Amino acid sequence: MDDMLKDFVVEAMDLAVNVEEHLLRLERDPDNKETLNAVFRSFHTIKGGAGFMGLPALVAACHLTENLFDALRTGAAPVTPIAIEAALQASGFVADQLTELANGAAPESLPAMPEELEHILTNAIEGKGMDAPAPAAAVVAEVAAPVAEVAVATPAAVAVSTATASADGLDWEAMYNAVVPAASQIAAAPVSAVAAAPAAVAAAPAAAAAAKPAGKAWDGAERREERPEVRHAAPVKEDSIRVDAVKLDALLEVAGESVQAANQAAVLLERLLQFKFEGQAATLMATLAETLERASRYSTELQRATLATRMQPVGRLFQKFPRLVRELAKDLGKDVELTIEGAETEVDRVVVDSLYDPLVHMLRNSLDHGVESPEARLAAGKPAKSYISLKAWQEANSVMIVLQDDGKGMDPVFLRSKAQQKGLISENAQLSNDECFQLVFLPGFSTKEVASSVSGRGVGMDVVKTAVEKNRGAIHIESTLGKGTKFAIRLPIELSIVPTMLVSTSGAALALPMAVVQRVVELPETFMEVGGAPVLKDQGRPLPVRSLAGSLGYESCSERVGIVVAAPQPYILAVEAVDGTADLVIKPMTAITVEGITGTARSAEGELVLVVGLSFLMDGCRGSVRMAA
Repeated sequence: MDDMLKDFVVEAMDLAVNVEEHLLRLERDPDNKETLNAVFRSFHTIKGGAGFMGLPALVAACHLTENLFDALRTGAAPVTPIAIEAALQASGFVADQLTELANGAAPESLPAMPEELEHILTNAIEGKGMDAPAPAAAVVAEVAAPVAEVAVATPAAVAVSTATASADGLDWEAMYNAVVPAASQIAAAPVSAVAAAPAAVAAAPAAAAAAKPAGKAWDGAERREERPEVRHAAPVKEDSIRVDAVKLDALLEVAGESVQAANQAAVLLERLLQFKFEGQAATLMATLAETLERASRYSTELQRATLATRMQPVGRLFQKFPRLVRELAKDLGKDVELTIEGAETEVDRVVVDSLYDPLVHMLRNSLDHGVESPEARLAAGKPAKSYISLKAWQEANSVMIVLQDDGKGMDPVFLRSKAQQKGLISENAQLSNDECFQLVFLPGFSTKEVASSVSGRGVGMDVVKTAVEKNRGAIHIESTLGKGTKFAIRLPIELSIVPTMLVSTSGAALALPMAVVQRVVELPETFMEVGGAPVLKDQGRPLPVRSLAGSLGYESCSERVGIVVAAPQPYILAVEAVDGTADLVIKPMTAITVEGITGTARSAEGELVLVVGLSFLMDGCRGSVRMAA
């Protein structure tokens, strides 16, 4: 098995296990939309990888199950026990195929999707029940089997019991014959005595005897011969260890916390040294300072070592895509060339693992929606071959990943119209071009009228946005009609420890990711205005000025310090004061959700700090386009 297929099997098996768990939860709570979406996305992701690896049976099963869950999500079909059973059968079929692949089976040797599975999935989509005859036949088969086993277990007793029985109701002759060798058995009753027995019971011993090897007499102990067709597949061989991302996060968090504790202790020691110590107390303070310096050095080394084990080049991820683009372009009848740059750029391995699905969705959308067919390109005066580039590079404390094509571009007016038709935004929404481009990230948004095996479900770009923001990143779209589209993803090089600038405004202590901070400027008391909004010239260019307190909903205050933010549309963020910089251990907010705030941290002095989200800053301190109520 090649490395790409192996990676797909491991990732898909994890998804298949989660699908079964979600389906059982859905059986208990049929109205849970979140679980419906989770199952839908899992099958969608497996289908994408299966299509890339050339596994038609998996693609067919996942695509049909997608249709089922699309109907369940929209209410076109009810969540019934038949629907759950159909999905469980599909999940089992997917797991069986993945297990065979993991055990070394060639992709071309895998069986096709069973007609029964297609039948039950189709019935579930149409809201029908299962056919009655199949369960009835199964019951008959289950009843017949025990009868045959009884007949085989006591062949002599069936014959003798019809002829003789002792006064106490026990058939002593049958029991005797069951425990002695054949040569010493009492003669069986005439065949005519057995003729009255049911045909199924009388025929069973003969069938069982015919199936047993010749020359071996029954010795009174019942044995079940092993049947090859019911053997379980051998367990999958593991030649690598997969560590849960949560455990990796916990390890790095502990390393970061140790550095944080050492820094806080250093601040406290510095305050203590302001007092005069004499004699033994002075000696103890000197020893304490030396010990603390050593602990701080070791904690820093622990942090570096932990980060080093997690850093991996993005080339490990990028190498999977040329084949995907080639095969998909061939299926779509397009001539596409993929170029890759910056494969050696290193980033946190958790980020690398979580970027696979988003980049696959982006590539599939670029191939299906972005680049044109050779005929259309020639008609538009372009070369017949289209180009897609995938680049990565390190920029300050961030890694940039850019996917760009030279296709037809995106029409903001058409995007807004589609979103209004689907009820995702209100009819009166006034959106800029950048905000129209952000509409593609809304769940359920698609410009296609009919879903295909490639796109049209309205789920792909939603997955991209969710994955990027989960990793405390931001994504931005630039597009020009007739020239192409560019997706730019900015991510922290590592996740848990983030270099930040500490600021305060309206009495709140906040931290801004250094990845977007260009420089600090002094703000005047009065500003020029453009369209009623304050503007300040910075290095010869006019930039809008936005209040951090106002963006977060805090009380207004005197903000006389500005931070130039390196966003796609640069601006100046006004704050009350800048308090320095610090590497903070970020902890996500799980109990509550506050727009603009991505997590919390502790400063070296032990003060609670709120961390402003990178995506929030990149979007100009305003939330993304919301769905209509």
